[in-house]
Parts: sequence; C-alpha cells; structure tokens
Amino acid sequence: MSTESPLAHPPATSAAPSGEGQPRDFIRQIIRDDLASGKHHAIRTRFPPEPNGYLHIGHAKAICLNFGIAAEFIGWCNLRLDDTNPGKEDPEFVEGIKDDVRWLGYEWHDLRHASDYFEVFYRGALKLIQDGHAYVDDLNPDDMRAYRGTLTEPGRNSPYRDRPVEENLDLFRRMRAGEFADSSKTLRAKIDMSSGNMNMRDPAIYRIRKVEHQNTGNAWPIYPMYDYAHCLSDALEGITHSLCTLEFEDHRPLYDWFVDKVDLVNHPELWQHLHDAGFQTEPAKPRQIEFSRLNLSYSITSKRKLAQLVSEKLVDGWDDPRMNTLRGLRRRGFTPAAIRLLIERLGISKQNSVIDYAIFENCVREDLDAHAPRRMAVLDPLKLTLTNLPEDHEETLLFSNHPKDESFGSRQVPFARELWIEREDFAEVPPKGFHRLKPEGEVRLRGVGIVKCDELVKDAEGNVIELRCTLDPESRSGMPGADRKVKGTIHWVSARHGVAAEVRLYDRLFNVPAPDDESDGKSWIEHINPDAKRLVHGWVEPAAAQALPEQRFQFERLGYFVADRIDHRTDAPVFNRAVTLRDTWAKQSG
Repeated sequence: MSTESPLAHPPATSAAPSGEGQPRDFIRQIIRDDLASGKHHAIRTRFPPEPNGYLHIGHAKAICLNFGIAAEFIGWCNLRLDDTNPGKEDPEFVEGIKDDVRWLGYEWHDLRHASDYFEVFYRGALKLIQDGHAYVDDLNPDDMRAYRGTLTEPGRNSPYRDRPVEENLDLFRRMRAGEFADSSKTLRAKIDMSSGNMNMRDPAIYRIRKVEHQNTGNAWPIYPMYDYAHCLSDALEGITHSLCTLEFEDHRPLYDWFVDKVDLVNHPELWQHLHDAGFQTEPAKPRQIEFSRLNLSYSITSKRKLAQLVSEKLVDGWDDPRMNTLRGLRRRGFTPAAIRLLIERLGISKQNSVIDYAIFENCVREDLDAHAPRRMAVLDPLKLTLTNLPEDHEETLLFSNHPKDESFGSRQVPFARELWIEREDFAEVPPKGFHRLKPEGEVRLRGVGIVKCDELVKDAEGNVIELRCTLDPESRSGMPGADRKVKGTIHWVSARHGVAAEVRLYDRLFNVPAPDDESDGKSWIEHINPDAKRLVHGWVEPAAAQALPEQRFQFERLGYFVADRIDHRTDAPVFNRAVTLRDTWAKQSG
C-alpha cells in the first residue's frame, strides 16, 4: 500500500508557471507545451532507483530534475524503489536512498515499490500472451544470445516462438507456480527479430528466479525484467513524464510498445485490485524523455566499482568522504545547496559531456563562503611565545563570526602568552616574496597586533620548536599604532585554551581526470590518489570544538571544514576538510 508523506507537495492543479524567471530547457518546454495544449492538467514525475547500492552524485541530477520539475509545475513526484532483482537488493539501501533524497531537500508524494505491482505485471503478461504478443521460450541464456544476432546481422526466431497461445498460457502459469528450474524458461515479447534496434528483438519479460524477495518473501518464483516493469510502474502511478538518462533512448520504442500493448488505461480489470488495496492513482500513458548524465572528472559512478572500493577496503565504507556517494559527500561537508547549484548551472541537455570536478568544488566554496561561520585552527603547530607579556596573561578578544555578514554575530576567543601558529607561516631562510614571520621580521597576529621574531629555540637536531617574539601593544585595533603597516597577517590558537583535534584532509579520490580510461595500461584502481586522505592532529579554538556534528566552518586561511557526523565529540573534536580555499588542482593540471 502506498505511503503518503506528511510533507508531500500539495495536490496538482492546472496552474503552471509562465516560465518567467524559471529554468529554460527542452524538458520544461515540452511540459509547458503539454499543459498549454491541454494534454495534461497535472504534472507527475518519479525518481526510481534500484536499491542495490547507495546513491551517488550522478543520481543527484535525476533527483533534482524530477523533484524540481514537479515543484515548479505544482505537481508531485513519487519515490519508487525498483526492486525487481532480489538477491542484489537490500533494505539498508532502501533506507539510505530515502535518507539521501531528504538530505538533498526533497520529499516524495508517495513511496512506492515495483513489487507493489507484481500482480498487475503478471496479469499484464497474461494479456500479452492472450493477444499473441508474448511466448514462453525454452532457449537457454547462451542460445538466446546467439539467436539474437548482432548490430550488423538480424536475429533468428526461436524454435519456440510459434507455440499456440493456450500452450504459452499453460507454461507461464506453471512458471508462476514454481514448477520449473531457474533459467529453464523465459517469457519473451514477440516483436521483431530483424529489428535494427536490438532492444526490440523479442526481449525477455519474465525470468525464473527462486530467490526470496525483501518485500514479497517467497511468493514469486518469477520476476519481471526492468524494461517491462519500469514502464508499467510509470503508467500505474499516472506518471506524465518519465525522465531518464540518454542510455535509455534506444529503449524508448520498447517502453512505448509495452505501455500500448498492455494498455492499462483501457483495461481496469488489470489493476482494479490495486484500488481495492488502497492505491488511488488512475493509470496514464507516460512519455519517456531522455537527458544527459552527470559525468564528473576525477570520478567514477559505476555501482560495481564503488562496491569494489568498499569490499576491498580501498575506502572506509560507502560514506567515506572520498567517495562520490551522496553519503560520502555529506560526510565530507559538501552541502545540498551546493549540489543543487551544480545541477542548476549545468542545465539539462541531450549532449553527454564530462564536467570538471573543479566546477563542483567551486559550487561548494560559493555556498560555504556565504553560509559557514569562521573559526581559527592550526593544523601543523609551531609554538610562539610573547615574551613581553606576563606568564599568566590571559584575555578574551571579540571576533566576528563572518566578515561579510553581520547577522552571524560575534564570538569570544581566548588569548594568552603562548600561542600555536602554522609552521608554514615561519621560514628561517625565507624565499623571495615571503611575507610571513622570519628572524627579526614582523607580522600581524589576527586581532592581536604586530609581533616581531626575536629568538629561535631549536631541538637537538636543529629543528625550530619555538619562536620567542615581542608584541607591539600599540598596534592592536583601536590603539594609536594600529595603522602601522606590515605585509603579512597570520592566524593563531591559544596554547593554553586550544582544544586538540583530529583533522582529516580529504581530496579527490583519483589523481587523473578519467580513471576509467585504461589506455595507459593501468587499471582504474591504480589511479587512486594516495594523498586523498591525510590525518593530522592540530589545535582549534574552543568555539570550534563546541560544534555540533555536521556543523561547517571556514577555518581561516586553511579551507572549509565540517565536524564529522559520526566521530566528532566536543571533548574530542574531529573535522573533515570539504574543500580548500582555492583550487589546488589548477596548477597540477595546467
């Protein structure tokens, strides 16, 4: 039975946006034309993933398009789980899919499963047999492939193709009863074995698989094929526009063939029991429209390969922040708004292309620059002591939470005599153009004033372990010497008050733009970036340590970070780097 969401879109009406200020693309224009002509008075879409893995960035485009169009045209969008392949599907993935869709900011009208319609699919198959459009085939899978032909050679009719209707009905009912072994018989559509479209060469409709299903148990020893179940599911749900990616373009004739031949609209006896079970939607004749996939450089979106990364422990799980699963992107600190912004900027087209991953990262930076409060953290600490302050000196400074937005307010930052600064902000032998701290050099400490490096403290190996400096108290903001100029400003964390933190520095999982391209003789696994995850231990100001899981910040001068949604605790903070402040890959690729 369908599950109505309490947050579902309001009932659809004949009203539709004029298009002014709305996205313009060929799919939306088709919908506008359909509404203007009276072909449809309400727009209904669906997002139909198979629950055999977690969703990835490629799915985000389909989610945003289907749910976005439904909202724009005052319609609704269903979430439908395409669960026709038991054994490869898992309730864990179902829950993950629901969670990911909601995280992206969308709510479905009804939650449906293809398995809700198994009885209708079966009755529809009986109708196809009765009308002479389907037959039971005894060819084994290898022979079926051989009979199918090639792209340049037509297929051959199966020797079982002309079985009488009554024999086909009897055999199919016995398939349903579980009499036959797996793969021993197949129900096929009778279309055209000489068709130039391989999908129309008598495709399979049902196969025998005696596998327990997560929703229907052992009730069904036969399961429908995707091409058959998908289009009839759309029709049963009253979907007006079935939006899918370009690889299904060649399947569209078969999609339309099944919809027309089963003809649910004019045969209520096929689906009446669904109404009796509480399903209220009237069947419709949907229109399939294809659009280009979202392909990102430095990425893979193959579910098989993503699963291999997990199973071989090349990553830390489906939600590893290096993964382009939505769960991984979420844990890394990417935002739903950034993902929606990426989809909006790429637009909808029929042209497949590969998008530079930097575009995605820039969308994340743009969103976080506007919405992430600022904090100070030191990830590679070097001690700095202000020798002209008393040993017990301690004060509280007021810092803005966001330099571009006063509504973020301010926070108190503790300051003391001993500080941590970034090791790279000091150079004993500075390179040309170095404007940070050096022997006898001066730099401005953020919010504190100008300090001068007077003395270096080294360990037995000659490594600098402490800078002994003096602070010019007149150089603080509001003091007479505040206008004194120095070229560098660096951040810091109070050594007395800072909180030790684990920081995970994440980067792109692959170190080449096209890891699937094996023309260099390397497998895609060999292109995994060994520096995609680095662990460091640093110090954060107390206000950062108090973050809630999944709270995002800009660590000043370092990048954008998020408190890990699983491991972070206020007494043991853990932060993941989402993106650096600037594109660090541009120089490498240039």
